Amino acid sequence: MADNPRIVIIGGVAAGPKTAARARRLMPNAEITIVEKDGYISYAGCGMPFYLAGQVRDFNQLFTTAYGVARDEGFFAREKGVTVLTRHEAVAVDREKKQVLVRNLTDGTEKHIPYDKLVLATGSNPVVPPLPGLDLQGVYQLYNPADAQKIKEQLDDVGEAVIVGAGLIGLEVADALRSKNAFATIVELQDQILPGLLDADLAAILKARLEEQGLEIRLGEKVLEITGEDGRVTGVKTDREAISGDMVLIAVGVRPNVGLAREAGLEIGQTGAIAVNEFLQTSDPDIYAVGDCVENRHLITGQKVYLPMATYANRHGRVAGDNLAGLGSKFAGVLGTAVLHVMGWNVARTGLSEKQARAAGFAVETFLIASHDRTHYHPGHGLVLLKVIGDARTRRLLGVQGIGPGDVVKRIDVAATAMHFGATVDQLAEVDLAYAPPFNTPIDPLHHTANAWRNKLQELVPTVSAAQVKEMLDRGDDFVLLDVRTPQQFAAKHIEDDRVLLVTLGDMRQKLAEIPRDKEIVTLCAMGSRAYEALRILKGAGFENVKLMEGGLQAWPYEID
Repeated sequence: MADNPRIVIIGGVAAGPKTAARARRLMPNAEITIVEKDGYISYAGCGMPFYLAGQVRDFNQLFTTAYGVARDEGFFAREKGVTVLTRHEAVAVDREKKQVLVRNLTDGTEKHIPYDKLVLATGSNPVVPPLPGLDLQGVYQLYNPADAQKIKEQLDDVGEAVIVGAGLIGLEVADALRSKNAFATIVELQDQILPGLLDADLAAILKARLEEQGLEIRLGEKVLEITGEDGRVTGVKTDREAISGDMVLIAVGVRPNVGLAREAGLEIGQTGAIAVNEFLQTSDPDIYAVGDCVENRHLITGQKVYLPMATYANRHGRVAGDNLAGLGSKFAGVLGTAVLHVMGWNVARTGLSEKQARAAGFAVETFLIASHDRTHYHPGHGLVLLKVIGDARTRRLLGVQGIGPGDVVKRIDVAATAMHFGATVDQLAEVDLAYAPPFNTPIDPLHHTANAWRNKLQELVPTVSAAQVKEMLDRGDDFVLLDVRTPQQFAAKHIEDDRVLLVTLGDMRQKLAEIPRDKEIVTLCAMGSRAYEALRILKGAGFENVKLMEGGLQAWPYEID
């Protein structure tokens, strides 16, 4: 390649500017041009919900560096030596002549820009279901800064809002609305919230906790129409009933923007995104693709996946920048690590979900625990619920999910690191993690979860889930739900049923005769640790059919007295 190669990058949000910045550091004499059809470039899209909530007070902060300089065309020209053409659309790529046809969206003029290397960072487009009423005033998406500004202008006047979609954006906007004292209803077609993020068990717990705070969530319900009056939205009509709202947000996901690549004859992968190799090259070795328009390789299954995330966009940019300079860097793949904060609860996951792991053919075993993120006596401690997913045959760690007001994110990051290097659940339990009361418990909750998973495989602790216990109760099964908390704790909150038996853990050895030996017994406490002790006591006393309800009452998503 020439000493001053011509590099053209199509797309100026995250992956494109990152590619340009890395390429410039490696090639001081390269001629680098970014083409962006929007007027905004290099903005913090992930910060938009926090702008709506008022946590980011100045809109311009979404466009500035950490040292306070606006990331605009002038910034890229002065500090990066990169030409940025905003309000310019890449219309076509001529691979034979190695040039891009670009249209000025302000005056309609067109020109060809030659390249030696081309980078597609065309991102994604929001999925918009073909609903009547999309053109009504008060109907929004949250896809770019212009959307955020429009929503922000109305937000203080919103009394009721309907959010279509219970994914990341839907829940983040619901959080912003609740912070403004607006009533929000989420309508989700699937049967759980965060269907791409959490398994059904953790999703059910999170849903229950969010509803306790006043958020209304409607699952398995299809929006048929957006209703309005005099040109303004009044709500939605679903396949069940009408829901009122003076704002409607459509947040049902995105799909990769591959039109330009397809028209240029580049290979589109099985996920519908642009196919790239480990160097992020497309089927044309002189054209790279990065960010939300490409598919990735999953590190656990080796399969191609479409996971549009800001982290991958930025990491892609560095790898592509390296390879534009001939360094031969590789992008190994992804684990789907993602985090969310909603209404005081932290949500995180990495690796495969239980459902994904089963579909991939693994011998799946899981364990769910409730714990504190710090010592119980430290005033800052918070609840965390963690779920470990592993392969019973190889003991390989396949995935970890967590929710709670406590710090689940650090545990997910540890798990992601372990999985990146192919760790087993046993190795996860041995990772040397730091402890001091303001930061952790002596044995980290992630270690507790891994150890519980190992105990389960050793048949020390047969278990049932909260959902299974609910099914047993609803079916009328003849069993004993043995609550081993104190009488005071039981009186404050318990499952109301004739099959519930209270025997406090400290009294159990003296009261074994009061516990039926001819029935299945499920032990229960607040978080699971006392129920485990009770199970081992009963097993030692000769009780045969004893199981533990994983996660205790903290994992119970149903109504309770």
